[in-house]
Amino acid sequence: MNPKPTGRVEGNDLIITREFLAPINDVWTSVSASEKTALWFGRWEGDAGPGKIVRLQLLHEKGQPWTNVMIEECEAPRRLVLTMKDEHGDWRIELTLTQTGDRTELRFVQPLSDRMLAGDVGPGWEYYLDMLVAAREGKALPSFADYYPAQKAYYLDGA
Repeated sequence: MNPKPTGRVEGNDLIITREFLAPINDVWTSVSASEKTALWFGRWEGDAGPGKIVRLQLLHEKGQPWTNVMIEECEAPRRLVLTMKDEHGDWRIELTLTQTGDRTELRFVQPLSDRMLAGDVGPGWEYYLDMLVAAREGKALPSFADYYPAQKAYYLDGA
């Protein structure tokens, strides 16, 4: 499988969207409820809410490490902004959901400290968002090896 990259970089913002044939509340649950995020990204524990920190276990990363995640904003079911810090740097992730008719669009934005990071970060988020799609559809999860380094040039060439 050679998934086609879909994201773009505007300024230093990495932007990737996915569309779901589902109501906004259903998609919101997939990106906010621990038992659902465990299916595609990682499970989390703690008392969630704006200004609070939860612990996230990255289930699809080597060693399944735990990391602290600050919930900067949470406006269910439309917007979630998270920040975290790990050995790879500082991460700020914005998820915005918009429903139009029977479809919901998820817009993922990550500001990058350096546009050149898109070559490494872009394929990773393409992978995770495709994991979300596969988990929601009950399909086999994709392999990261199909995304990286295959999509690196796409993001370095001005996606």
